[in-house]
Amino acid sequence: MDFVRIFLESCVGFSALFVLTKVLGKSQITQITAFDFIAALVLGELVGNALFDKEVGIPMILFAVTLWGVLIYTTEWVTNKFRRTRKILEGAPSLVIRRGQIQKDVLKKAKLDMNQLMHLLRDEGVFSIQEVEYAVFETNGSINVLPKYRYQTPKNEDLGFTPQAVEMPIAIITDGEIIGENVDEITWGYDDLYDELNRQQLTVEDVMYAEWTQKSGLYVMPY
Repeated sequence: MDFVRIFLESCVGFSALFVLTKVLGKSQITQITAFDFIAALVLGELVGNALFDKEVGIPMILFAVTLWGVLIYTTEWVTNKFRRTRKILEGAPSLVIRRGQIQKDVLKKAKLDMNQLMHLLRDEGVFSIQEVEYAVFETNGSINVLPKYRYQTPKNEDLGFTPQAVEMPIAIITDGEIIGENVDEITWGYDDLYDELNRQQLTVEDVMYAEWTQKSGLYVMPY
């Protein structure tokens, strides 16, 4: 009976967390802030511990998940409605490097040491502190860097290139299946798609991935 109970409670807990994630949005997945991270951990613990506690039934699991979801939703609503509460509930970014100078007091307040700072900078592809003009320590624990002028990557505008339209490639086939809603977004129809596959001596089932752009047409990657 324990296996049946665990099976039922696992299914209920999974469904409840899935619904709650849909309701609360993507912030619980991306862990935008420390609060979101803790909330996600607690939700997992609530369901995980309940599975192996014989005294906890499905109604209690649903009640705990629902209550925690309401508390999280209320907190998110408050931060969206009242701007002044965001710094308290979500935290605020910290400018750890300003005009090339490390802000020791900000580092101390953010509880960062130099080894951690250099680790975060290397994650951004920066291996020398001399390259950094500004660095912002974000609320999710990452760092964003604005390099000094000489280390910045030149843009097309800087190089004097003629402006051109930018288009996003659209996935048409993945894992041997056509993505119908994406085909409707392009100027090609199904006949054009099949004609191109036939020209390349392929069928839809032979294609692992295919994407389309107006400029280049269909790019196909077979299995």
